[in-house]
Amino acid sequence: MAAVPGQLIWEIVKKNNCFLVKEFGRGNAKVQFSKESNNLYNLNSYKHSGLANKKTVTIQPVASEQSVLLATTKTKKQTKPAALLHKSVMKKDFRRMADAVVNQVANNHYRPDLKKAALSRLSAVHRSLKVAKSGVKKRNRQPAKFRGRK
Repeated sequence: MAAVPGQLIWEIVKKNNCFLVKEFGRGNAKVQFSKESNNLYNLNSYKHSGLANKKTVTIQPVASEQSVLLATTKTKKQTKPAALLHKSVMKKDFRRMADAVVNQVANNHYRPDLKKAALSRLSAVHRSLKVAKSGVKKRNRQPAKFRGRK
């Protein structure tokens, strides 16, 4: 089976696909988002597309645990969807997870242009996994204003 170039796939799917979400901003400004997997910024662009690029990165929360899943696509397995992703689960503190993401994405020469996007997605996912502390809320320390005679 012959491989189809990513640029040709992008030209076919950029204006019409099932993942496309079109939002109207101020006036006539139209913003296009994408709900596809492997798209770190969820923008409808060739650079961030998970459909058109052979090398993609995705960062997702793991539902059962307080951990993060880092998945990259294998370039040799493009015709086998079951074996397409290389997945690694990270359960460490944020700084060590950030170092692992930088090593996997940028320092490994996988997709250095996605380093900033991967770190911002990791930050957002890690922030969403934090559980709010329960307990007694602190009272307002400002004195109450009592109105007396003038």
